[in-house]
Amino acid sequence: VRDDAVADSGIHTNARACLAGKGAAECRMFCSEGDLGGFVHDPRLPSREERPVTSLRAVVGMALFVAVWGTATSGAAMQEPAEPGRDITVEVSPGRVTLGVGEKATLVATVRDASGAIVDDATVVYFSRARRSVGVTREGEVEAFRPGEFTLIALVPENPEDDSRRPDARVRVEVPVFVPQPPIESVTFTQIPPKFYVGTRPRLMVEVVDTLGETRSEVEVRFASTDPRVAGIDRFGFLTLHESGTIDITATGEDVADTLTVEVESNPVTSLELQASTETARTGEVVRFTAVAKDARGLAVRGVPVQFGVGGQTALTIIAAGASSQISEDGRFVAERSGTYTVVASTGSHSAARTVSVEQRDVRREVEVVGRGNVLDRHTSDLWIWEGTDGRDYAITGTWGADGSSYVWDVTDPANIEKLHEISVDARTVNDVKVSEDGDIAVISREGASDRKNGIVVLGVGNPREGVPVLSEFTDQLTGGVHNVFISEDHVFALSAGRRYDVINIEDPRAPERVGRFELDTVGHSIHDVWVSEGIAFSSNWSDGVVAVDVGGGGRGGTPEHPVELGRYAYPSGWNHAAFPYRSQSTGKFYLFAGDESFPYGGYDSSEDGAPSRAAGWVHIIDWSDWDHPLEIARYQVPEAGSHNLWVEDDIMYVAFYNGGLRVVDVSGELMGDLYKQGREIAMFVPTDPEGFIPNAPFVWGPQPYKGHIFFTDWNTGLWAVKLSPRIGSSRIIGEPQ
Repeated sequence: VRDDAVADSGIHTNARACLAGKGAAECRMFCSEGDLGGFVHDPRLPSREERPVTSLRAVVGMALFVAVWGTATSGAAMQEPAEPGRDITVEVSPGRVTLGVGEKATLVATVRDASGAIVDDATVVYFSRARRSVGVTREGEVEAFRPGEFTLIALVPENPEDDSRRPDARVRVEVPVFVPQPPIESVTFTQIPPKFYVGTRPRLMVEVVDTLGETRSEVEVRFASTDPRVAGIDRFGFLTLHESGTIDITATGEDVADTLTVEVESNPVTSLELQASTETARTGEVVRFTAVAKDARGLAVRGVPVQFGVGGQTALTIIAAGASSQISEDGRFVAERSGTYTVVASTGSHSAARTVSVEQRDVRREVEVVGRGNVLDRHTSDLWIWEGTDGRDYAITGTWGADGSSYVWDVTDPANIEKLHEISVDARTVNDVKVSEDGDIAVISREGASDRKNGIVVLGVGNPREGVPVLSEFTDQLTGGVHNVFISEDHVFALSAGRRYDVINIEDPRAPERVGRFELDTVGHSIHDVWVSEGIAFSSNWSDGVVAVDVGGGGRGGTPEHPVELGRYAYPSGWNHAAFPYRSQSTGKFYLFAGDESFPYGGYDSSEDGAPSRAAGWVHIIDWSDWDHPLEIARYQVPEAGSHNLWVEDDIMYVAFYNGGLRVVDVSGELMGDLYKQGREIAMFVPTDPEGFIPNAPFVWGPQPYKGHIFFTDWNTGLWAVKLSPRIGSSRIIGEPQ
């Protein structure tokens, strides 16, 4: 007997007995864990009024099992089931699919019972293990988005009424999909040196583009010279210029070629000088080396190719240091370990050298726990801290995979965090929470609503101690779920079904109105996050990377009603999950900090021998001073942990690294290389709690610095407030940099 659920306050109607015996918090957790649209009751068992409350959890699990198998195998609801998967089989045609990018195909499944007869009314569900590369509808229509080898799953669900994307399977089959790379359309020489001098060794760069407009770095390019006596070229594109003359260099990728005419001139260089921006530095600081080639008259010779190399000795206390420094093609040097380093510049038969001394950065500080807002009965999602109109400080936190709850806290005294309100909405997950600049309005996102309307909910949070009223909700065309939101100048930027963001005007918070939207036009596009700063929206779009859009401050005529794209930057992994724009206080450069999210090691395993989740990925640091030419210059990568949400303020980056905890990083000055290895990490804190929702499983979600404290949420333990302890002398060194 299945009773309807009522999403009144996030509690199923039939859980009244549970409420009476256990209290609201535990009962709500139980209902959400069951993931039921209502209660399932076995009539052979005592009624809800008769049976002990303490046995409710086991009773519901057993009743669901019987009801599902009774429905799937016969008309007798109480029939004992056969061993899962043994009574039916599923076959899919075609058994292997080959598609070009943008092409479609349809899978047809046939379900048979134990006798081999076709089961006409069987439900078959399809899903993709790489849905951003190859998609499939629940009805079996396949579309290829990107080249590669992928796997689709066709399954008969244990519960025919389970409409989730990946329901538990009664029986399943894998369908391999092969999407070949498209043909090469062009091979083009790029970054051509202005001059070619005898005795030098410049490199020729080539860009290979396929018929879809994608740059193909994996394609082997073959080089050839029409006269090796004048100039030879190796397979990497490096020229060796022997004597004056004119030759043609050909680059061929697959069956497409480009030809460059090279005029080799006599070399006027008689000397080479090397200059350094400083002779002393700390680890992580960029030192610029400038090479100047001169002729016999002492005049600078332009366009001479110069190669840089570096060698040196790390500090005597560092044993087996590994690669301790690097230098770029344009002469920027950075060291990861303290020591003495010599940079050598060379062109033709001329060379010059300079030495620089590097000291340890020494920025390490300890972390002190100040206070906590415990959430131990469910997962916690994002947070936002703000000052209310009453002058007090507040926090709002969401919940994940639960019952649509979010919490409002008074954090005026971080050592005594006080929970003020629990706000319940019709949702499974309140993934994101944001507060307006004036501290008066909050917006929370909804996913997994029982009516599938999802959308956003607008709250009044100016003075939470007097209440947090629900002012309105907006669900129009947001039924696919809202994963993230952002508030900027009376507008909410809300993600819709992971495909686009809608712009919603909340000047009247009781009457939200959609005024604009932005969506990419790439095949198989998706979006995870959006952040707005100074009238520019930065969206994170997985394999499409970060996209910057003028919504009022980009100088391209964009408005919230008519967004205008400024530029985009994608990187090879396709893990782009979050972005934080920041103008460096120390250099004035405009950086975009782009965070990854990936779980290549698998998710949380709740079995007896299981393990908590482990993430991968890092923070990509992009110099975006020119919208048309973004340049990735640095990274922050923690071994065996993965980035999530981040915040940058006062040249310090605060970043959640899931199982790697909270990290605090010095991002002052010019940035280059891997910041983690350079001793730029100021502090780390890994929260644990034996009473956590998953005990002692740190999983930091997102940080926010606020009034001298660092607030962050942890997926398994709730809200934390910590602060950095004052520095007292040099920090203790455990290895180096840390």
